Amino acid sequence: MLISAATSIWFPNLGIELKNVGSHISVFGFEIAYYGIVIACGMALGYLVAEWQAKRTGQDKDLYLDFALYAIILSVIGARVYYVIFAWDEFKADPIQIFNIRNGGLAIYGGVITAIITAFVYTRIKKYSFALLADTGCLGLITGQMIGRWGNFFNREAFGKYTNNPFAMLLDIKDVSSDYTAPVSYLTEKYSGKPDALKRIMEIRENPVVISGITYIQVHPTFLYESVWNLCVLILLIIYSKHKKFNGEIFLLYLAGYGLGRVWIEGLRTDQLFLWNTPFAVSQLLSGLLVISAVAVIIFKRISLKKKITIK
Repeated sequence: MLISAATSIWFPNLGIELKNVGSHISVFGFEIAYYGIVIACGMALGYLVAEWQAKRTGQDKDLYLDFALYAIILSVIGARVYYVIFAWDEFKADPIQIFNIRNGGLAIYGGVITAIITAFVYTRIKKYSFALLADTGCLGLITGQMIGRWGNFFNREAFGKYTNNPFAMLLDIKDVSSDYTAPVSYLTEKYSGKPDALKRIMEIRENPVVISGITYIQVHPTFLYESVWNLCVLILLIIYSKHKKFNGEIFLLYLAGYGLGRVWIEGLRTDQLFLWNTPFAVSQLLSGLLVISAVAVIIFKRISLKKKITIK
């Protein structure tokens, strides 16, 4: 994806125009993508939140710094691997592009799965409670997700279908995927067997907005929806963390809370990753599974705790 050096992003129904929104900064002639800067800021703030929660609950904060050094690096790799696996058509002609993440291509669920695996291995080695570390670390994780989504804003990606709601966002058509200018025959072939995905893209193409000779597409700012949703989940998790009934409950609530929002938001997006050769969005399916599984485990654990209390 090629992004103009500095173009406007509009929220017409809110009367907001963000002028000259670039994709990178130049330092001594070297271009640094805002996407990377935002992701890095999200990771840093996420660690600080996890460290704060560790101190708040009487844990050794140095343990979380040690864990973060492993988890951050491995999660970035995992996020990329997840994306590449489900978007292989983008890379099979030029596999070297797998290593180019400057223009995006990190799937959050890949990072989450890798972080969970890393936490499990780490706690086994350190002989520490996985459930307790997960309860603490998930607050940092969702903080990183909340901030990281703004990388999609600068990359003009991860947006939703056409809308004229109050939050509708206008993006210069030159800045987004070539799907919005490509021949219809190409799109029909590309999205063969995925009628809903094709319908969303065609609806956007059929509702362009022209301002001062520049053509814009008008879409849902799904990155914004997810960022706000994550903020709400984070606040609720922090409030409830002092009242949890068992170690691991905050982590399970994180999975359920984030997953619930993602099920809805993923259904709006136009750049979904699909389960191979099917019309099913893999992240939407995974989100639904996480919600059901997390709620089921919470109910099971709470019933078990009540039985123990009754027996005593």
